[in-house]
Amino acid sequence: MHHADKAALRLAIGLGLAVLIAYGLGLPVPFVVCVMAVLVLCKPGPPLPLIKGAIIALVFAALVAAGVLMVPLLENYAFAGVLLTAVVLYSVFFAGLVHSNPLTMILVISFSLIPVAGVADQALVGMLSLTLAVGILTGTLVSALSTALFPDPPGPAGKQAEAPSVGREAAGWIALRAVLIVIPVFILALTDPSLYLAAIMKTVALGQQAGETDARSAGCELVGATLMGALIGLVVWLGLSLWPSLWMLMLWLMAAALWAGSAMFGTRATAFRPSFWSNALITALILLGPAIEDSASGKSILQGSVVRTGLFVGVALYAWAMVWILERWRAVRPPAMSVQR
Repeated sequence: MHHADKAALRLAIGLGLAVLIAYGLGLPVPFVVCVMAVLVLCKPGPPLPLIKGAIIALVFAALVAAGVLMVPLLENYAFAGVLLTAVVLYSVFFAGLVHSNPLTMILVISFSLIPVAGVADQALVGMLSLTLAVGILTGTLVSALSTALFPDPPGPAGKQAEAPSVGREAAGWIALRAVLIVIPVFILALTDPSLYLAAIMKTVALGQQAGETDARSAGCELVGATLMGALIGLVVWLGLSLWPSLWMLMLWLMAAALWAGSAMFGTRATAFRPSFWSNALITALILLGPAIEDSASGKSILQGSVVRTGLFVGVALYAWAMVWILERWRAVRPPAMSVQR
């Protein structure tokens, strides 16, 4: 079996296990567990060792819990809190690009999601830290088990682990672009955390994806992946409506992960890059999770889904515009304005 086939199966099995754990145990914000597991399983290179994954999960849980310290600053000194958050996010994006860390997105989610959740309810911070840790552990466990059962050849795995280097000036531009995409939605989320909590995760995914594209292909990558994610979520929801149960949710999401993963890892030839399919799968999970919660609480599923989809498309259009404006300004700026690093 080719290593790309194993990676697609690993993604599908990992997402299915994450769904079973998150929704079966009734964890708070269960779709966050699924998103974290997908981020770990989509990581390029060899899978995380089990012990290293457990250590990373504990470190992230501690960082997330420490994020509650930002809440008093945001409540009493909003401008300083937002500015400090922007500096922290820029530093995380920049360090992740320079050192080619594939888990940068998990850190960005932690530093942007937790202050917003803490403003809404500080008790939610502890639950989210547990949710993030469980998601990382689930992805690591499935990755380790599948690697033990179906080990990859050392040659291709080593080549896959080599990430392209990014210069410091290019990393600075990409990090600035990502921060300018995330911060406006972060400010909106502070005004109404319950409405924009899912949008924060989507915006972080867009900021990460925007760093891997240029102005010419940004529209197709960012907006197209958002619409594809909405389509995947709609298909899974229609399939789930035939027989609403935990097992059907798990099976339909595994099928969606297998279909998206086959394109993501190169088993199925498509015109889109791997970042397109990973962003589409994450978008589908972020749309499905709140829709399931709306169904359980008796809210209007259609209205909530339309509002969230429209918000996600609007954020993707804004990210496209930001990529285009910054790339155009970078191309025409005088040489004297170049930052010497």
